[in-house]
Amino acid sequence: MSLQYLIHLANYSDGVLYILGLMLLVELAVMVDRFWYLRRTILRGLVFVQELGRHGRLDRDSLSTLAEDAGDLPEAALLRSAAAHSGQVKGEALASRLEESVLVIAPKLDRRLWLLDTIITLAPLLGLFGTIIGMFHAFSVLAKPGHAPMEVTGGVADALVSTASGLFIAMLGLLTFNAFNNQVRMILLQLDSVKTMLINRMDGQPVVTFDGEGHPNAEAVPVARAG
Repeated sequence: MSLQYLIHLANYSDGVLYILGLMLLVELAVMVDRFWYLRRTILRGLVFVQELGRHGRLDRDSLSTLAEDAGDLPEAALLRSAAAHSGQVKGEALASRLEESVLVIAPKLDRRLWLLDTIITLAPLLGLFGTIIGMFHAFSVLAKPGHAPMEVTGGVADALVSTASGLFIAMLGLLTFNAFNNQVRMILLQLDSVKTMLINRMDGQPVVTFDGEGHPNAEAVPVARAG
């Protein structure tokens, strides 16, 4: 298939194939970007969850250290929020604040996926529109005297390329869109696991101890709550 023939097909659809080609480029760019980010986030997050599971009770300093180690992972926001509220809130109040951090993070995970969703819906419709335009050109040959039947059938075949292209772009986008949604769900499950682990490891009553002169010590010593 030569470049000249591709240009002929695009012109036969009055430029619809050019738009479909642009949509394909956008789709591929989103696929590469989201695959790299989501896959990297899942793998690094899995390692981080395993590392967090090896810790006992977490205080403010250890939470801050873990947040620095997390870097740009979504888990870092949870750790920073936990460090900010360490020793101040616990139980349901702490869980509510951590859940708030998850809600802030969630929109960043499915960033630009709306483009794939739009392309999945628009590409087949645009391809069908290009085919209809191509049909107009194909059957306009019948109005000319001395037309050849091969011109009509060849024009119909050229017109159907738009529909085929639109369907291909939509199918490719649908597969990747569902895959990315599944990866986003896995990351949210990791965040939920981190939230539960933080609540369990920050549980306890901070008490104030006093020195020999009756002054409170600077650090609170956690003790287990009575059953």
